[in-house]
Amino acid sequence: MVKLIKYLWQLLKNKYFLASFFFILWLIFFDQNNWLDRARMLRKKSQMEESIRYYKEKIMEDKKRLHELQTDRDNLEKFAREQYYMKRDNEDIFILEDE
Repeated sequence: MVKLIKYLWQLLKNKYFLASFFFILWLIFFDQNNWLDRARMLRKKSQMEESIRYYKEKIMEDKKRLHELQTDRDNLEKFAREQYYMKRDNEDIFILEDE
């Protein structure tokens, strides 16, 4: 135990060790591009990349749906009836909602 304390005391008196120690502390906590902020940014980047993948899939689904609506008249009529409650002149629409 005494040897360990002597060794640590010698390290703390060494100017190169102290300079390196404070330099590493500076990089971890105080620098403009410190490691803590860098880790947060990498986590945020991965979340954004996941969002990009999600929205690209949604865009592809919407393009497919748009193509179906532009090419098939029956799909267009079904979409208009379901989404916008459109009807023909001689029809009545009843909307039922679950509670």
